[in-house]
Amino acid sequence: MTGPIVDLKILDTRYGKEFPLPTYATAGSAAVDLRACVQGPLTLAPSDCRLVPTGLALHIADRAYAALILPRSGLGHKGLILGNTVGLIDSDYQGEISLSCWNRGDTPFTITPGDRVAQLLIVPVVAAHFRIVDQFAQATERGESGFGHSGIR
Repeated sequence: MTGPIVDLKILDTRYGKEFPLPTYATAGSAAVDLRACVQGPLTLAPSDCRLVPTGLALHIADRAYAALILPRSGLGHKGLILGNTVGLIDSDYQGEISLSCWNRGDTPFTITPGDRVAQLLIVPVVAAHFRIVDQFAQATERGESGFGHSGIR
């Protein structure tokens, strides 16, 4: 094992019976899938956004790590993405993981109990120390140039 130990609390009794426990699908998988723990089929109309429970809570405990909730690419192509695009779970959060599921497509999208609708990725965190300055000590080539500064070609 190369990463941190993360405490996982099972909140939905269907895990281990109807739904498999979260696990890495392959040796090269970076994330584990998160399942929809809805009571029955949930149909999202186009542009509809609903909070979907996962039936899981976790406690990372080590502030050197956090979890990211990411959309599943195959579902995004079909219209289902996360309402906040990426979710962040801090190391001290212990509540249920809920997913803001948004149907950005033009047809209804149905989520059924146990569907894999997002992914959980554990990542290292570097806590920065901010130093207040009146101006930066060294200019950069980019400077204050913002959106589109490098063009499109």
